[in-house]
Amino acid sequence: MTMPKALTIAGSDSSGGAGLQADIKTFQELGVYGMTAITTIVAMDPHNRWAHQVFPVDLATIEAQLETIIVGVGVDALKTGMLPTTDIIELAARTIEKHGLTNAVIDPVMVCKGADEPLHPENTVCYRETLMPKATVVTPNLFEAAQLSGLPRIETVEDMKEAAGRIHELGAQYVIVKGGRKIPHDYAVDVLYDGKTFELLESERIETTYTHGAGCTFSAAIAAELAKGRPVKDAIATAKAFITAAIRHSFPLNEYVGPTHHGAYRRYMEQ
Repeated sequence: MTMPKALTIAGSDSSGGAGLQADIKTFQELGVYGMTAITTIVAMDPHNRWAHQVFPVDLATIEAQLETIIVGVGVDALKTGMLPTTDIIELAARTIEKHGLTNAVIDPVMVCKGADEPLHPENTVCYRETLMPKATVVTPNLFEAAQLSGLPRIETVEDMKEAAGRIHELGAQYVIVKGGRKIPHDYAVDVLYDGKTFELLESERIETTYTHGAGCTFSAAIAAELAKGRPVKDAIATAKAFITAAIRHSFPLNEYVGPTHHGAYRRYMEQ
């Protein structure tokens, strides 16, 4: 039996809750063989309130990893996570085009100084111009959706729809703007747009701060299901169930952070 294969082009989270570690765990849970091209290594300082330390990987090393995976093995789907420079964003876009890769899930991770200021504004421009046209699915959170769409802020479901429409115009086939618990609504809500219809993806509002890696996990679950040949909307539905279970059963890792439970969907939901 041939196992479906998925690639993540992402950063390494030394604590194991987010980044490529979350992606690999998600792939495994959903029956997909995972491979990684590491773009950056992130460590946390336990002596300074878990302050993040970022160590970028050079472009040649990333290119060598991609050659190993795509030419040497082959992939059925891919996702991107932390792409810290314009050179790396452009490399991801070139790689998708060069190898004719399909089922590309773009999680446009944007590190920011505060609530409304991106750390590297040039990355947003590069995402818009190079990666959005390559995206089968793009999964921005509210901050990322505002940056990509050009909206000053996103505070309502209607704002989410407006952002999704604008991002779709950049070339992405499917756009999911993740609102979660941050939008005034009876449920945790995301907006899905396929260029024709807006759909609200609603789930229970789970009151927890243990959501480290949730975005990575959600996008990885979509990529895993696409690798298995599932239609896009079916893949998204499974990913939504997967991340809801993972958040419902999340747990504290230390006094600073708590990750989602990547085994929760299989352990609690499929029984």
